[in-house]
Amino acid sequence: MADNTKPQPLGGNEMPRYGGIATFMRLPGRSEPKDLDIAVVGVPFDIGTSNRPGARFGPRGIRDESVLLRPYNMGTRAAPFDSLRIDDIGDVASSPFDLLAAIAAIEERFNQLLTHDLITATMGGDHTIVLPILRAMAKKHGPVGLIHIDAHTDISDTMFGAKIAHGTPFRRAVEEGLLDCSRVVQIGMRGTGYTAEDFDWSRQQGFRVVQAEECWHKSLTPLMAEVREQVGDGPVYISFDIDGLDPAFAPGTGTPEVGGLTMPQALEIVRGCRGLNVVGCDLVEVAPIYDTSGLTSLTGANLLYEMLCVMPGVVYRD
Repeated sequence: MADNTKPQPLGGNEMPRYGGIATFMRLPGRSEPKDLDIAVVGVPFDIGTSNRPGARFGPRGIRDESVLLRPYNMGTRAAPFDSLRIDDIGDVASSPFDLLAAIAAIEERFNQLLTHDLITATMGGDHTIVLPILRAMAKKHGPVGLIHIDAHTDISDTMFGAKIAHGTPFRRAVEEGLLDCSRVVQIGMRGTGYTAEDFDWSRQQGFRVVQAEECWHKSLTPLMAEVREQVGDGPVYISFDIDGLDPAFAPGTGTPEVGGLTMPQALEIVRGCRGLNVVGCDLVEVAPIYDTSGLTSLTGANLLYEMLCVMPGVVYRD
């Protein structure tokens, strides 16, 4: 039974799924951060993108397709909306012209949110946004562990001379002391590189890098058992770039790479985070304009929902 003392998604028998206000899973969207355990927040930003723009429309696309989701996870029996106070608090307003000003605005907003005892679940936006979010996380929790699903390591030093872009956030995060490098795992890396050493810097920092080829034709449940052991009990952040999936599952993204993770593997990764001390998560790089079917936005909505299902405090209806 739903706990009506907590914000609840609007049911399809109360309002047709094509109706109502566009919030994540049709949550009420009326809560104050101080009243929440988890704040779902959009960051419509893509001026850090080097290839195809459009991730600024990711939060809207994810919200639109999330109308197909229902509150109870029938695979894991998770009941996040009965367990925790969760609501969509809207979008971060940031400059569409000035990248550094936008990054500062995102960091300021997450600093404000984290003055409350809550977890953030973020809809991007390109992957640049993880840097200001991690800055806010580190201010509250200290250096965090990281489970990063992506086709790319995003550890470039510069892109066209710029230090901050969607391909650089985790290099900056290491330099700024935001990550506990011994508790960082990157999964799904693949594709072509600018040099033969493109993935080496991550490993030199102590990251575990699991290339896509290591994932082919197998379940990732055993991998996640190893990841849980490596990450341990400390605070951990989950960052999921939709291009970690094969383009067959998520064509609507700026930098697609063939040979990626399958959707069942993605579910194994996220569900494998159950029991960890997750302090925040994001789902980034959804660019709906490249996928007129809405599949990528729907996939992103499902993955964000699955992340809600593994947050600390979620009850499982076993």
